[in-house]
Amino acid sequence: MDRRAFLATAGVAGTLAAPAVAQSSGSFKWKMTTAFPAGAPFYSNGPGSLKDFAARVKAMSDGRLDIQVFNGGELVPAFEGIDAARQGIVEMNAWVSYFGAGRLPAAQFFGAVPFGMSTQGKNAWFYIGDGIDLWNEVYEPLGLVAMPIGATGVQMTGWFNKEINSIEDMKGLRLRVPGLAGQAYSRIGVDVKLLPGGEIFPALERGVIDAAEWVGPAMDKVMGLNNAAKYYYTTGWHEPTTVTELTINKAAWETLPADLQAIVSNCAAACNVISHSWGEANNAAALQEFKANGTEVRTLPTDVVEALRTEMTAVYEEMGAADPLFKKVMDNYFAFKASHDVWAEASEKVWHSELR
Repeated sequence: MDRRAFLATAGVAGTLAAPAVAQSSGSFKWKMTTAFPAGAPFYSNGPGSLKDFAARVKAMSDGRLDIQVFNGGELVPAFEGIDAARQGIVEMNAWVSYFGAGRLPAAQFFGAVPFGMSTQGKNAWFYIGDGIDLWNEVYEPLGLVAMPIGATGVQMTGWFNKEINSIEDMKGLRLRVPGLAGQAYSRIGVDVKLLPGGEIFPALERGVIDAAEWVGPAMDKVMGLNNAAKYYYTTGWHEPTTVTELTINKAAWETLPADLQAIVSNCAAACNVISHSWGEANNAAALQEFKANGTEVRTLPTDVVEALRTEMTAVYEEMGAADPLFKKVMDNYFAFKASHDVWAEASEKVWHSELR
């Protein structure tokens, strides 16, 4: 019997076999795997992080639900946590859904959507629109329950070891970037790489890759990416916001009494907002520090952004034509975006462009 099968059978399966009535009056010790490196603020440590989430759940449940958080690679490889949760080896996993793009393309809309909505718009889709219901529809066949547990806000294009002055400079560039955006980059000649967060710095420093995106200034500073490349580009076309996904083994979820389910859901929603707030509070100081220490902060040229927009539109159309579930989620997402854009144009856009 292989290790996973043994763990699933001997470890978790025995726990989940206990009657729900008996467990509901007792306590629960759960495990959460993640795709993120140790020490990363927002993801691993600090306000709104996954460890903060676990601490909130423990405090609000008076210790009845105790969640042990494992960083990427500590219990299973960084991108295999969702399989551990699906198989019942652990009860929870946290990552960004685009890490599993190959198996569930539709799930990417719950993570990062190129040329998509802001954090405000996406949260409106999740909590008021159809977002979370569609999320759980996508994961139902895997026996998983899903919800948001973090949001980065607008991300940076990333760190580059050379200037980008035109689309020609993108051709042959070895760029670490996940998700749907990678397909658009590939179409303009970029050599796309997918690496876990903990592998980005050494790959960039050693020249294994030429450029990489991670999140934003505050988190990139902790990763030391400013020491591996000179040029730091915006816009965040590829990730207007990026949502951390919490997936829970459905059989385990159903053993929790209603009050513990409510605590988990509300703590996840709180960390979704608080994590975003952490980035908004810390990005400016980190960006100023980069500039003071010689980082060249640039804006991606217009011809590059427009070429990416064209290719991204084609990617959406082709993937929607090939996958009915992808099309269902996509159509709902962009219909909500079209409505939300009306308000965003009349409120935030005007504020930022004319009244600031």
